[in-house]
Amino acid sequence: MINVLEQMREAIGFAFVQKALIAGTFMGLGCSFLGVFLVLRRFSLIGDGLAHVSFATVAIALLLRTEPVLVSIPLVAAASLIILELNEKARVYGDAAIGLLSSFGIALGVIIASKAGGFNVDLFSYLFGNILSVSDFETWTTVLISLVVIAATALFYHDLFAISFDEDYAKVAGINVKAVNRMLIVLTSLIVVLGIKIVGTMLVSSLIILPAISALQIVRGFKTTIALSGLLAVSSVIAGIFLSYVLDLPSGATIVMINFGFFAVFFTAGRMME
Repeated sequence: MINVLEQMREAIGFAFVQKALIAGTFMGLGCSFLGVFLVLRRFSLIGDGLAHVSFATVAIALLLRTEPVLVSIPLVAAASLIILELNEKARVYGDAAIGLLSSFGIALGVIIASKAGGFNVDLFSYLFGNILSVSDFETWTTVLISLVVIAATALFYHDLFAISFDEDYAKVAGINVKAVNRMLIVLTSLIVVLGIKIVGTMLVSSLIILPAISALQIVRGFKTTIALSGLLAVSSVIAGIFLSYVLDLPSGATIVMINFGFFAVFFTAGRMME
C-alpha cells in the first residue's frame, strides 16, 4: 500500500500525468453532462457511431500529417448532422442511421489506413486510447470544448430537459426542438472527437453512457443525476489514470472497467432500495 502511494506521488510530478488529469477531468464532465440527455432520449449509441466516423477522420489526418483534432471536429460534426437528416427526412430511423454512418466510417478508415501503410502506432493510440500521451494542444482544446459543453448545458437546461421527456410538449411550449436537437448532437460530436484520445474510438461511447446509467440507478432528480454522473465520470478517469500508471495497464480500458465497477455497485444498491 505504501509503495502504491509512493508511485502515485511520483506520477503526479510528471507533466504528462498532469495533462492527462486536466484533460480527463474536463472530458469526464463534458461526456457525463451530455450522456444524461442522450440516455434519456434513447440516443446514447450516437457516441458509438460518431466514434467510428472519427476513426476515418483520424486516418485522414495522419495520412495528411496534420493535427487529427483539427480534421476530425468539422467532419464528425457534419456526420452528426447527416444522421439527424437521415432520421428526419430519409426515413432511416434512430439506430439504423447511426449504424449506416458507423459502418461507413470504419470501412473508410480501414481503406485509408491500408493505403497509408497499415495501422501504425499513432492510429492505434486513437483506436484504443492513451490519455497519458495527450499533447498540450489536445489538453487545452479538451478544456475549452468541455467548458463550452457545460455552459451550453446550463444555458439550455430547460429546453434540453423538455425535449428529453416529451418532445411534443416541448414543441407546443414554443421550444425550437430542431435547433436544440442539432445543438445536442453537434456538442456530442465535439466531445466524441476529444474523447477518442482518452479512451479510444472503441470505448468512447462508454464514457458517455456508463456514468449516466449508473447515476440513474439510484437517483431520481434530474439535476442530481447530472451532478452524480459528472462525479462518477471524473472519479473513474482520475482513478484510471493512476491505476494504469501504477499497474502498467492500458489507460482507456482501465477507465472503462472502473466505470463498469461503479455501475455494478449502483445497480446493486438500486435493487436493494426498491
